[in-house]
Amino acid sequence: MKNHHSFKVFIVEDDVWYGSMLQHYLSLNPEYEVKRFESPRDFFAALHENPEVVTLDYSLPDCDGAEVLKKIKEHNPDIRVIVISGQEDVATAINLLKNGAFDYIVKDDDTKDRLWNSILHLREISSLKQEVETLKSQVGKKYDFSQMILGKSEQINKVFSMIEKAAKTNITVSVTGETGSGKEMIAKAIHYNSDRHKLPFVAVNVAAIPRDLIESELFGHEKGAFTGAVTRRIGKFEEADKGTLFLDEIGELDINLQAKLLRVLQEREITRIGSTGVTKIDVRIIVATHKNLLEEVKSKNFREDLYYRLIGLPIYLPL
Repeated sequence: MKNHHSFKVFIVEDDVWYGSMLQHYLSLNPEYEVKRFESPRDFFAALHENPEVVTLDYSLPDCDGAEVLKKIKEHNPDIRVIVISGQEDVATAINLLKNGAFDYIVKDDDTKDRLWNSILHLREISSLKQEVETLKSQVGKKYDFSQMILGKSEQINKVFSMIEKAAKTNITVSVTGETGSGKEMIAKAIHYNSDRHKLPFVAVNVAAIPRDLIESELFGHEKGAFTGAVTRRIGKFEEADKGTLFLDEIGELDINLQAKLLRVLQEREITRIGSTGVTKIDVRIIVATHKNLLEEVKSKNFREDLYYRLIGLPIYLPL
């Protein structure tokens, strides 16, 4: 039964014996599907099958290898071509490599072994490229928010529209929704579809960090700044520099620390605990809460000036 994941190799060689020898040798690998062609005309008739690699004799009847190489690349630039030649002409080899040949092998006693190794190397490169493309696709799908939430209601469409707007700017975003509604997912969707997508995404759950540690967690500290500070620590703001900082459950932030957060947002700089120096930062802020922050402002639990600094582009998540 044919292997559906076979690696297709075409051999273009007018010398029947030599071409058969290469075909037999490469066919020893059961993953290879090897076909042989004695003329460019027959080869071009089958080129629509798009092999992964073509081994090409440079001296062919009717047209030379350079011409065949050009037609292959015009048809599909992703097809890898290994030129096999009976002449050790450095200028010819360099010209072919410049025009897209993957390798140039001179016919001698070691040709078949060099060809075997060249194809193995080519497969390694192809495999790595495929892995990279797969990872890119997975990341794209993972943070394609429209694929994560079912439904076409007006509310959901509004969420999608707001995410799209947020991803195109650096405006602060505030996400409001009940626990389990996907607030961090929203933040990641914005970050990974923005121009900061290759830079850090750092998430902090404010409610999960003890009050006496949250300042150090956010802004960092110097060695000896307090009992237990045995080394310098970089805070989350510095970790997220040039990227995105997601502050989940921002409504739980201690009222005394809210003033320090406001200053950081205004000045775009932080001061580690125990330091007199400042560190400039460039961080995109996304906050989330299950609370009604405006009600928290009215109840004096949340600073009004910080509220207006953070509200930015508001996104409400329905359950």
